[in-house]
Amino acid sequence: MAMAKTPWAARTVREGRDSETRSLLLDCAARVFGRLGYARTTIADITREAEVSRAAFYIYFASKADVFGAVALRVRDAFLAAHELPGVNADDPYELARESSAAFLRACTDNLELMTVIEHQALADPAIHAIWSEIRERPMHRTSRYIERLTVQGRARPAAPPRVIAEAAYGIFTRFAHHVAANPSGYDETVDHLTSMYLRLLGIPEHPGGSHHGTRPDS
Repeated sequence: MAMAKTPWAARTVREGRDSETRSLLLDCAARVFGRLGYARTTIADITREAEVSRAAFYIYFASKADVFGAVALRVRDAFLAAHELPGVNADDPYELARESSAAFLRACTDNLELMTVIEHQALADPAIHAIWSEIRERPMHRTSRYIERLTVQGRARPAAPPRVIAEAAYGIFTRFAHHVAANPSGYDETVDHLTSMYLRLLGIPEHPGGSHHGTRPDS
């Protein structure tokens, strides 16, 4: 005979299911917003995509604006995570440049359609504008500070002020995300090209053999 679940066990199972349903709604909302844009998307579109009831939607989100805000926050977190690279040697500019380039390009490509929608909605919604500013500014601020640190250490001779390079890199990566989205098989090659370009902007010598993995050439 099956034993009755204890209250805490039942609550854990319920919370797990709640988390799964909320994640499903966010995934589906992201696809629909990316496909239709904010204005044309309805709650019915999202629930149809997720195959859940309208009542289930309102358990987790109060409105279309509410779920869009949650989607925008997930995009922001994806871009911030691209700068958090556990296991990567932060003292090796070649390894860090390659891995951060790969992660940032992936974030740009995965969220390409949503980025356009978020940017557009930021014009009318102050809360979304704040999230959009974080998506843009925090990665550029981190990159700028990193370039400044390398310059002070004498390990880089940047071709322009750090902030200018950070803004240029952001624009280049978001532009090349369109190429990767159209040709996913070219992802690795694009990462190599962007890494090489980024290192040259920083004034860091090309790695021996053209590889961006491993140690510095003078180590």
